[in-house]
Amino acid sequence: MPLHKLEDFDSDYRNTFQGDDIKGKSVYTEGSDEKIGTVSDVLVDEDGHFRYFVVDLGFWIFGKKVLLPVGRTRVDHGADRVYALGMTRQQAEDLPEFSDRLAVDYDYEEKVRGVYRPSGGIAERPLDTPTPLDATTGLGATSLGAATGLGAAAYQPAPGADAIVDRPTYNRDTYNYKQDSSLYDLNEQDHQTLRLYEERLVANKQRRKTGEVAIGKHVETDTARVSVPVEKERVVVERVTPADAGRTVTPDATAFKEGEVARMEIYEETAKINKEAFVREEVNFKKVVDHDTVEAKDNIRSEKLDIDAPNLPIEER
Repeated sequence: MPLHKLEDFDSDYRNTFQGDDIKGKSVYTEGSDEKIGTVSDVLVDEDGHFRYFVVDLGFWIFGKKVLLPVGRTRVDHGADRVYALGMTRQQAEDLPEFSDRLAVDYDYEEKVRGVYRPSGGIAERPLDTPTPLDATTGLGATSLGAATGLGAAAYQPAPGADAIVDRPTYNRDTYNYKQDSSLYDLNEQDHQTLRLYEERLVANKQRRKTGEVAIGKHVETDTARVSVPVEKERVVVERVTPADAGRTVTPDATAFKEGEVARMEIYEETAKINKEAFVREEVNFKKVVDHDTVEAKDNIRSEKLDIDAPNLPIEER
């Protein structure tokens, strides 16, 4: 099962744990109360279960980081400490080094588990790697190699050693963390205070651009028509018979003069068309905010307390 760093799995994990950050807590040995390092990170599986604390062993081995299974810890929130249960300096030296560039796969985890697993006369080995037991120490080649620095190929069983049939076996295709409950479960003795967590939907808003409105103007040409009344003068010549027509006049009055001309000026109006620009209308634009409510739903999980005490008096407070 792939493992993820806590922050990669849940970037908002600090709020999930009410601001209590496990990273940065000091790590001490149980009993001797000796500080061995600090928690630099946490590895969780795809379901969000804590599997390992990444411990920087700066107080024991400078520059080395190792994996500490959560079942081998006791978290003291009041003292802001993590206690490594049964951790020895020899184990710290035997553990494979962890780095961010390392792929934590089954083989790497088996190396880690091989250091923490109790030997106790039971050889814990991968299914595809036969491992005989030492009749004297009861350690398999994996455990003995971790303790002595010798690989499994260098170990030879003592002559006449009896095989143990009911020892656990591990297969990379079927392995489950429940097979190593002592390494990954929160044991009752060291975790008296249980924190029940639940998931919640956190609604946030982000502002994104949905488009752009461009407002401009252009010129259109049209034909306009206008009517202007104009006046034109013309001369009307009327010939009439005077009232004293036929009356004899004096010789002076009848003196004929050649070239006598009467003049009259004639005018007319012409249309003069000019174009003038004027303000027709004014356009103002602004933004208004429309309010809406977006609803979302998802499945959330919550932890409930299970008390297994048949026929025993239990009082919850």
